Amino acid sequence: MLAPLNASTGSAVSGISSPLDRIDTVAAASSKPWAGKLSRMIAGLLLVLGIWHLGGGLYIHAKALLAQVLLQQAWDRTLQGETQVRPWPWADTWPVARIRAPRLAVDQLVLAGASGRSLAFGPGQLDGTAVPGSEGNLVISGHRDTHFSWLARIAPGEEIILELPDGGRINYRVARRSIHHESATGLLGQGGFPMLTLITCYPFDAIMPGGPLRFVVTATTSGG
Repeated sequence: MLAPLNASTGSAVSGISSPLDRIDTVAAASSKPWAGKLSRMIAGLLLVLGIWHLGGGLYIHAKALLAQVLLQQAWDRTLQGETQVRPWPWADTWPVARIRAPRLAVDQLVLAGASGRSLAFGPGQLDGTAVPGSEGNLVISGHRDTHFSWLARIAPGEEIILELPDGGRINYRVARRSIHHESATGLLGQGGFPMLTLITCYPFDAIMPGGPLRFVVTATTSGG
């Protein structure tokens, strides 16, 4: 006589299982611990990576803040009469001026030189251009996506203030904004009156750094 089928499963009467059922049960039981361990390992790895990424970002931010504090201390000593005050012992730059754009709430220290190391901490005076406070063309360069991003918002006629190491200051007015190829070295030319030239890479929203174009802001004093 045939064994009656269980209505819900279509298999033999409850209590009687086939060899295939037992194999499936053993396989499922043996795989669950490994699946759980693998999930925990992946979760732990993701947590470690997240903490490492967050810690790296915090370190960079803290380093930038500390650098600005040290640069400000170096500038304070410069205003007291010291010269070429290095913000930290191994620095190859120092503050030479302070630049302000009142409407845009910009207040930045200008560093000596425009090397990649200097520009990481602030805008830099190009070597060979006028010393802040002297006659001629003072040329300052900065990165378009950090310290000189504000050049995109400044307008002709706006005031730019340059504070000098002796505590004096020069008031400039933006005369023009223009775009030039990087080969336009005439922008660095020296005239007979105080002039301020601010240069950064262009366009401001470029995905890749560098590029051949430069955004230039030219400012003159009332006498220029």
